[in-house]
Amino acid sequence: MTAPPEQPAGQVPGRPVLREMRWWDIEPVLELERELFPHDAWSPALFWSELARARGPHATRRYLVAEDGAGRVAGYGGLAAAGGTGDVQTIAAARDHWGTGLGARLLTALLTAAGDFECHEVLLEVRVDNDRARRLYERFGFETVGLRRGYYQPGNVDALVMRRPAGHAPDTGHAPHTAPGPVPDTAPDPATEHQGTTTHG
Repeated sequence: MTAPPEQPAGQVPGRPVLREMRWWDIEPVLELERELFPHDAWSPALFWSELARARGPHATRRYLVAEDGAGRVAGYGGLAAAGGTGDVQTIAAARDHWGTGLGARLLTALLTAAGDFECHEVLLEVRVDNDRARRLYERFGFETVGLRRGYYQPGNVDALVMRRPAGHAPDTGHAPHTAPGPVPDTAPDPATEHQGTTTHG
């Protein structure tokens, strides 16, 4: 194991930079995970398993964290790819970053990852009562294609299944996920949403 990296060069204070999630991010991600998803937070083992499939020539995952100027994890997201389909597994932003466009930046990065994996479509699930997230996904070209009843437990909340063709994300006024420069964060955020792993469904 190696030591965690130093603060990324060129980071703009107050604006999180997106980068690859690594093993040393699991603990701070779990803290945010438990805060945002107290009833169905992912386990450490699940994050380790996902990251194990995110590197190497046969990688099928892309996981990112958003790191703020103080080195704090302010958000994260993950995508799985299989059989030409990308599946947004999870996307979340810390509450103090809701409404800043961080969720849109994370989603843009995951759609870029789907293109890197040569996916022809991207799927996700969203709670039927999360209008804020659904509006963002629709702006990114997602359309509702199904309903999963009782998908989110223990609240027994239904999930909308949404789909869009893979490809470039629409121009929402946000930078690519590697860009550290200032970009207006005016788009609504999806806040938090867990997606379709069977462990989490």
